[in-house]
Amino acid sequence: MSDSIISVEHVCKSVSDSTGTLQILRDIDFALKAKETAAIVGASGSGKSTLLSIIAGLDTPTSGTVRLAGVDLFAMDEDARAGLRASQVGFVFQSFQLLGNLTALENVMLPLELAGRKDARKAASDMLQRVGLSARLAAYPKVLSGGEQQRVALARAFVVHPAVLLADEPTGSLDFATGEKIMELMFELNREQGTTLVLVTHDRGIAERCQRRITIEAGQVVEV
Repeated sequence: MSDSIISVEHVCKSVSDSTGTLQILRDIDFALKAKETAAIVGASGSGKSTLLSIIAGLDTPTSGTVRLAGVDLFAMDEDARAGLRASQVGFVFQSFQLLGNLTALENVMLPLELAGRKDARKAASDMLQRVGLSARLAAYPKVLSGGEQQRVALARAFVVHPAVLLADEPTGSLDFATGEKIMELMFELNREQGTTLVLVTHDRGIAERCQRRITIEAGQVVEV
């Protein structure tokens, strides 16, 4: 697994409350090489989004670990994980997760500014032009359509040229035609930048466009 960009190693996740222990993930084990595209598929409640959160280092496993570019995420403290995410990982969510008090341009500039980039404004503007929003730089999220908001989210994710892009149901809030355009754009950007793409989806058509399909049932991988 030394040539893997993402290595998920025997990951288990359980939560306990007064009624007992719920096993969410059971011994998840797989690896992805740089530039691979993979879809995590399965029924609602199967553990897909939890697995994606653990791959991102946003959630911690009960046992097992994840290595990103050879670095053990859970041997690091949260600040170090956050730093690694900022430099290596892009995110696209179903709910867009844009900051409502920032314009489209400012939303895309934000990760660049946090990284100390002096060319944040130009790089963000160029990326918004790439996703077809050069006329909407000064628009706030509330006046953008769902498709436009997701384009801003894609621009924000790809503007840092991440090694890994994690997407959680990226078309879940969009109508079919808009979702198709967004996925086409995501795969185009992915090819252009050579990013490793991991997406959670319930859409079989989207999953089939990926090189790998990781199917989860009741917290276990049944197909890789």
